[in-house]
Amino acid sequence: MPVRNIYAELGVRRVINAATTLTALGGTVLPDEVVEAMASASASCVSMDELHVAASQHLARLTRNEDAYVTSGCAAGIALSVLAAITAGQPGVIARLPYDETLARNVVIHRAHRIPYDRAIELGGGHLVEVGNVIQTFEWELEAALDENTAAVFWVAGSHLPQTTLSLKKTVAIAHARGVPVIVDAAAQLPPLENLTYFTVECGADAALFSGGKALRGPQASGLMVGSTTLLDAVRANAAPRQRLARAMKVGKEEIAGLVAAIERYVALDHEAMASAWNETVAMWAMGLEDLDGVTMRRLERNEAGQPVARLEITLDPGVALISAAEVVERLWDGTPRVAVLAGLGNSIYVTPDTLVGDDEMMVLDRLQVVLRSARDAHPE
Repeated sequence: MPVRNIYAELGVRRVINAATTLTALGGTVLPDEVVEAMASASASCVSMDELHVAASQHLARLTRNEDAYVTSGCAAGIALSVLAAITAGQPGVIARLPYDETLARNVVIHRAHRIPYDRAIELGGGHLVEVGNVIQTFEWELEAALDENTAAVFWVAGSHLPQTTLSLKKTVAIAHARGVPVIVDAAAQLPPLENLTYFTVECGADAALFSGGKALRGPQASGLMVGSTTLLDAVRANAAPRQRLARAMKVGKEEIAGLVAAIERYVALDHEAMASAWNETVAMWAMGLEDLDGVTMRRLERNEAGQPVARLEITLDPGVALISAAEVVERLWDGTPRVAVLAGLGNSIYVTPDTLVGDDEMMVLDRLQVVLRSARDAHPE
């Protein structure tokens, strides 16, 4: 029986994603074992409470955390963890949201950690309170912001952010001294594998939130929350299948099964071999483009989220290459097969290997060569 091509039927083009695990591109490609787990879960109904509990216990053991919970994405995890911090999971308090302003609803965040996704804090009923600035942050600023109206501190992980905030360990120490939980947004902070325990077990954060559809290669509509049972029990009290504010963020049985399979796979991977394969792909791309005039390349050790994933930076001199970076991005997108790359500042683009499967890396090189050489062919000397 032929495999159904739903994209072709809908008239939507497949994308070879050499940019990064962007939500706008559907995240990543699911491994066979994840697809199989989701298909298996779809074949029958189940008690969602029982499934959540069993998955939490299994994932806590796999990730070596006190507790774990599957969400419908990292942004949902932010809203859920804020709801948990505000309500402590108490039914009577939960019922008072979203209107009761007498509750402690402030969520403290370093100004240097402001990101577009922190609006999910407000979705969870929190009020953002900034401390510090993008140049520096002092301990007294955080201490002064923690008062009877504070529900939590939100800390964003990533070496790509300004490193002018208090460290996570220092932040946790100050917050916990006041009885305030700390929530870490670590959406794209895998690899390395060790980050599954770094933020919580090593640094003491009450919750760390990861995207399920990025490096874990789980369902795009899934997320992993790890941390303390105290906070995660409060998350459960606010989450589906209960008819609370977070009902709209429910995660399906298929996504839970898929994320379980994805994390089982991820923790068992040979991460050194995987990194070596990425390095080889980047080297192959650089070699395949080295004879092109007006094109310079640089191998980068980290991706756009600051993680140890090698990628290739391609910088163009439009006067020599006869094409700009913006034009390259556009032609790769409009061509066949359609290829997505990450646009940089000026005339640079970034190409990453970690989102590719099969012979995608060769297709990416072929499309780059065709686009860059066609610019020269269109303007012969």
